Amino acid sequence: MPPTKKSRYKRVLLKLSGEALAGPQKQGIDAETVAGIARQVAEVASLGVELGLVIGGGNIFRGVTGEKGGLDRVTGDYMGMLATVINALALQDALEKMGCVTRVVTAIEVQKVAEPYIRRRALRHLEKGRVVIFGAGTGNPYFSTDTAAVLRAIEIDAQVVMKATQVDGIYSADPKKDPKATRFKSLTFKEVFARRLKVMDATAFTLCEENNLPILVFDLHKQGNIRRAVMGEGVGTLVNG
Repeated sequence: MPPTKKSRYKRVLLKLSGEALAGPQKQGIDAETVAGIARQVAEVASLGVELGLVIGGGNIFRGVTGEKGGLDRVTGDYMGMLATVINALALQDALEKMGCVTRVVTAIEVQKVAEPYIRRRALRHLEKGRVVIFGAGTGNPYFSTDTAAVLRAIEIDAQVVMKATQVDGIYSADPKKDPKATRFKSLTFKEVFARRLKVMDATAFTLCEENNLPILVFDLHKQGNIRRAVMGEGVGTLVNG
């Protein structure tokens, strides 16, 4: 399905944190919150934009946290990857209840509930207008879901990585701690490095720079922001060239 004339992007990779699904309870999965995110995603899909999603697993389990408690890091990371699959299935269920056709594809094979990730198959799903949710990170320990999101974005030829967060963009300092912090409308990759701003982990950010893949950071929790971001309405902070 071709995108509408008004949409800025034809194909997008949307990165969500696992915590975004937890809602006010801060952990686990909050059905109302997931439904709200699904409504935004379904709205964008109805515009004809080809949409891939990567979701973290921090609302259920983090490998780094497990390591601090004495768990083997590799084991903990695999547990975290499986947590992202749980989140992917939750979002898939919410989307399909809204009539939005989806596919969950995973880097770790769990064929009873999801397809194994095969790049060409994922591309075909996108071309057919299906929302593709990428689960289980990269399938390898020691890599964050930020890195997984960027990797998948590059593989599917997405035009932008949209990182939906708890804040409305990238600031000069932590706005929760510094009332004088100012939000940037746009930045170059070099400016982010020079200012030592935290946008993504270093591996993910370097992949974006090397592949000239823009990053848009914006507030997920304002209803309609995903659509506004896709339309190029100036929400959040755009990092490119």
